[in-house]
Amino acid sequence: MQSVLVNGRILTPEGIVDGKAVTIRDGRIGGLLDSAAIPAGMARHDLDGGLLVPGFIDTQVNGGGGVLFNDSPTVEAIAAIGAAHRPYGTTGFLPTLISDDLAVVDAAMRATEKAIAAGVPGVLGVHIEGPFLNAKRKGIHDASKFRTLDDKAVALLSSLKRGKTLVTLAPETTTPDMVRRLAQAGVIVAAGHTNAAYGTVRKALNAGLTGFTHLFNAMSPLTSREPGVVGAALESQAAWCGIIVDGRHVDPAVLRIALRTRPLDRFMLVTDAMPTVGMIDKSFDLQGRHIRVVDGVCVDDHGTLAGSDLDMIGAVRNAVAMLGLSLEGAISIASAAPAAFLGLAGRRGAIQVGQAADLVLLDEGLNVRETWIDGAPSR
Repeated sequence: MQSVLVNGRILTPEGIVDGKAVTIRDGRIGGLLDSAAIPAGMARHDLDGGLLVPGFIDTQVNGGGGVLFNDSPTVEAIAAIGAAHRPYGTTGFLPTLISDDLAVVDAAMRATEKAIAAGVPGVLGVHIEGPFLNAKRKGIHDASKFRTLDDKAVALLSSLKRGKTLVTLAPETTTPDMVRRLAQAGVIVAAGHTNAAYGTVRKALNAGLTGFTHLFNAMSPLTSREPGVVGAALESQAAWCGIIVDGRHVDPAVLRIALRTRPLDRFMLVTDAMPTVGMIDKSFDLQGRHIRVVDGVCVDDHGTLAGSDLDMIGAVRNAVAMLGLSLEGAISIASAAPAAFLGLAGRRGAIQVGQAADLVLLDEGLNVRETWIDGAPSR
């Protein structure tokens, strides 16, 4: 089946172009044509002058639409979370499980396999955030769930048969050899909730660690005599850093400084979203603790940050307004950068011939009007 999107501005890797149309065939981008050269008989969809951009990819989505993945590691929950985030431009995501028992980790991974097999829109894999973390940087995670990364856990984390597996761990709680084993098994390894020294992180990077989960939050800081996790992350020119741009998790000035230290395409926007996204009720329970949204962020009764109420188009707007990025730059770290981090460059994350037709239509106020996942429109 073939269709064509007309009368819009299109954000390509070369910049925003006018007078072009995007053809979609069998869920992929078939071509970018001059509007005057569209073959007769093709089904046309009028974009009404809007800006067509690559769909956003969020590698850290704990919940949405009133659903928390930990509470319900099922296909139905993954579908509900994806549906809650799609109106905000998220066309690809990793449902994210925070620290829990290995039986729950197993259930989350099996549910992800089934969701992908069933064609649930947008699910690209799973993010297992813990339980291999450091209690000194636990944040909202339940430290009673923390455990050592042993052979059994490595085998489980390496067992996903469909999609991508991202694992967040604290490098100081394991060994470079364990990191290497995961990486060699195809697992994407990131550092997070970690109090590691700079040297420990460097060894993990050399062993195959390629990411940092919510940079600056829940990790050892950059100081004058110990660069810590933050120092190792900013020094690395190759690893990807997830950033939560809501003005609360990290001061925008700190993020602006960070952006000057390394290539922009090695940063990626993440939401760390909780069930409140897409909901009027801005509260929920997390492993026995009551969480509510206060001034745009999720906190427990003690004021501890517990994820966010952020959505991806909100993160894009904030990256422009708070960090001074161009719109093209902000969208690139919401699409192309996370695609590359997940090993999907060339398949998702850009409006290019042959890539999946994951698309978002924006209006002048940077509000999402429509989305497409694998060529299927949201409506």
